[in-house]
Amino acid sequence: MIKKDLELERAWNTLLAKLERIVGKRPKDLNSVLFLIGVQELGKGKKVFGKEEKQDLMHIAICKVLSLSGFYQLEGLDEQGWPHWKLVKKLPHFDLLEQEKLLKMHVIEYFEKEVGLEMNYND
Repeated sequence: MIKKDLELERAWNTLLAKLERIVGKRPKDLNSVLFLIGVQELGKGKKVFGKEEKQDLMHIAICKVLSLSGFYQLEGLDEQGWPHWKLVKKLPHFDLLEQEKLLKMHVIEYFEKEVGLEMNYND
């Protein structure tokens, strides 16, 4: 278990370093990375978002990354172009630490599969 945790943290830190090179600023935490994914998935480019929109962007990101394991499915876009997701497979009950690990694993997978970032851990 400890080895898997170390591998996850190594992959996570590699991802943060790559994002720093791309974005110009190192994301400070999982929420920051989820926000970036939400903006990417919304596809409206860089703009200023209000507090509620930021929460919506993080929700979009969570649904998107968990869709990689079949938990969510995209229903479609609303009239403003915001994606809407539906839960199709019940999420396992996890404590907060396990939830964070699950999200980090899916975020790493998202950047590998959806964005095409190569996760060379020797960077």
